[in-house]
Amino acid sequence: MDIHEYQAKELLQQFGVMVPRGGLAYSPEQARYRAHEIGGERWVVKAQVHAGGRGKAGGIRICESDGAVEEAAEELLGKRLVNAQTGTRGRIVNRLYVEAATPIEREFYLGIVLDRAKEQISVVASPEGGMEIEEIAQQRPDSIVRCAIEPAVGMQEFQAREIAFSLGLPSTLIAPAVKTLMGAYRAFRDLDAVMVEINPLAVTGDGRLLALDAKMAFDDNALFRRASISELRDKSQEDPREMQAADRGLSYVGLDGQIGCIINGAGLAMATMDMIQHAGGRPANFMDIGGGASPERVAKAFRLVCNDANVQAILVNIFAGINRCDWVAAGILQALEKVELNLPLVVRLAGTKVEAGKALLRASGRPIIMADTLADAADQAVAAWRAATENRA
Repeated sequence: MDIHEYQAKELLQQFGVMVPRGGLAYSPEQARYRAHEIGGERWVVKAQVHAGGRGKAGGIRICESDGAVEEAAEELLGKRLVNAQTGTRGRIVNRLYVEAATPIEREFYLGIVLDRAKEQISVVASPEGGMEIEEIAQQRPDSIVRCAIEPAVGMQEFQAREIAFSLGLPSTLIAPAVKTLMGAYRAFRDLDAVMVEINPLAVTGDGRLLALDAKMAFDDNALFRRASISELRDKSQEDPREMQAADRGLSYVGLDGQIGCIINGAGLAMATMDMIQHAGGRPANFMDIGGGASPERVAKAFRLVCNDANVQAILVNIFAGINRCDWVAAGILQALEKVELNLPLVVRLAGTKVEAGKALLRASGRPIIMADTLADAADQAVAAWRAATENRA
């Protein structure tokens, strides 16, 4: 789960990370009031969306009067911000963060992520702040500082000092840098985060070390014990298909294709999407119903895929081990009773109770296309989609 910049800053501030003074605004008038509240002569108005690269997309404005703050807010609120990270759909700006503009002398990059391959936490830092880490890695790979943290021990202050010295910070800022690094690590650990990013971490004109921008992402599987974090979720920033699936305990990733997929197991889902591509189609989603899906769960998944406007044909591919093919078949029929399906439906079942599942589908009298192999299922799904498209034309 992602959160907004202002939320990440509030959390990091609780762990000792210094941030500029700022306030949230939902209207131009409120933005102007925030500028008065913050004080000073220059402010930064930032669109709050779940995406980086906001500056390049026009989502960050520097203002030198409270009137300019109100004008910037007027332009940004309700705007759809589109860049490489948001995709073509973009993200609607529903809230703004007004912050005191800070004179910057140097910028750094700091990130803390979970390295699943090494089963460790990895701290990544660079003196080339203000850029995306991918750009830094490509343009100046030698500038990146890495430090592995053993989870059983945690980050030690000597490691934070080594990172601070490696970044070339002056001696007067080593202690504040250690405090920032340790605070960011504790926020990562104590809040079940999977990513903390401060970019840029800036040395200001008056010699302070401030987090000018911050991102945090959290482990969805740990939100049950982090109620305060779960409440920070902004559903308006999520793909509505993925949001509906998550609320129903299903794994769903929306894609831009035409073949809707209902599959059990991530590996089988990836193979199915590859086969659809190989057959000349494109998957509209990644949908994993899990290993022990009940008929009710299958029916929920089916309805979610049917509600996706991009879907023009549906492929159900189940290899039942823990699951049962007759349960899947019952779930499909249960869903078809409540959803008027005008799309081609291809079903491939294999594994536990496969004959019972096939018998249920055949006995239903529904126009379901049965397939025996994955390749056959993908070919039939793409062929059915093409035929349906030609008929509509």
